[in-house]
Amino acid sequence: MGIFRVRFISTRWWDEPSATSTEEHPKIFRMKLWATNEVLLEKLKKVKKSNGQVLAINEIFEKKPTTIKELWIWLTQDWVPYNMYKEYRDTTLNGAVEQMYNEMASRHRVRHPCIQIIKTATIPSKLCKRENTKQFHDSKIKFPSLKTTFKASRPNIFM
Repeated sequence: MGIFRVRFISTRWWDEPSATSTEEHPKIFRMKLWATNEVLLEKLKKVKKSNGQVLAINEIFEKKPTTIKELWIWLTQDWVPYNMYKEYRDTTLNGAVEQMYNEMASRHRVRHPCIQIIKTATIPSKLCKRENTKQFHDSKIKFPSLKTTFKASRPNIFM
């Protein structure tokens, strides 16, 4: 049985309401959404042609995808009346969102359609509050070496 990994894509969604007789130039709305592909994005927003039109869907890429960042994600669930925030340490915002979906599924038993991301932010390391992310801020941190050498040899079956 293989490992199934869902890759969430951060996209910017440009939406324009339909032009009416009272308003010739309606406002253009911009949203940031995470989904696995563009088909899911269209189902997620459910924009009808009578209500408006989708102007563009652009995938957002990180400027520096190799540096580690501390990220905050504010989110809400469908049936919970309060908001929460989570702290993650990752190289990209998409990776942090993927960590958040996996953590919410494992710890809180929440499926990803029930989660709404309110806001995301990159923060300096001095503003981190959770011990889970603060443990990596030590400059002298060391990790164990997992490199082992193993030399296989054929067994001797003749005596």
